[in-house]
Amino acid sequence: MTLELAFFGIITGFISGFFGVGGGMILVPLLLLLGYVMKEAVAISIMQMVFSSIYGSILNAKHAQNVVKDGLIIGLGGFVGGLQSGYIVTNVSNESLQYLFIIILIFSIIRIFYSPAVHDCERKSHSKLTLFIIGAFIGIVAMSIGVGGSILLTPILVGFMKYDLKSATALGLFFVIFSSVAGFASISLHGQMLYFEGATVGIGSLIGVYFGIKAKHLVKATSYKQYILILNLIILAAMLYKTI
Repeated sequence: MTLELAFFGIITGFISGFFGVGGGMILVPLLLLLGYVMKEAVAISIMQMVFSSIYGSILNAKHAQNVVKDGLIIGLGGFVGGLQSGYIVTNVSNESLQYLFIIILIFSIIRIFYSPAVHDCERKSHSKLTLFIIGAFIGIVAMSIGVGGSILLTPILVGFMKYDLKSATALGLFFVIFSSVAGFASISLHGQMLYFEGATVGIGSLIGVYFGIKAKHLVKATSYKQYILILNLIILAAMLYKTI
């Protein structure tokens, strides 16, 4: 099982770096198919995200300087929201968490499909309170289903806040640092964390993140959007298969 987890970590890390996500959106379905229940998959996924998001954001630093200010505010909101996730994971059934995952995937697919990869108009500034509330909401929901939050944050940034898609994914991975650290603390305090499995996947993800970010900067924005939609559709199919 250790080798499988390390291999999943490499795959998840590549996807995390390339798509600017925490990796949970691919890792959770993989772990469910491997035989873990939803709450175990969530715990492993959150610990992996701590590894991949910090390393990925360091690699992204030169390409994300223009979004760091907003990212800090949204990230602080995500940290506050993520602290509540342990309570939700402890008290909500596995099946309910899986259905919530599916609903969020469908929202993400629809929103990204109808949004341009690159905006012609200038991005508007938003109030700090609005950014913080968005971050807090995403932190609560995302950590409860074992994803970093980019799956929700990216379509919101692109569809409603006029971010270019690549900038949104860079900010999304930066956001995951805050939400995943808070989620890790909360899940651990509630006795739900699987440390060995999470560390195994997390260490493997570092390899994948490096190559994922390298590949991201070689892809055109329009093609990048198509890849994100394809990934989300594959994950949606896997979740529907496992749940229904």
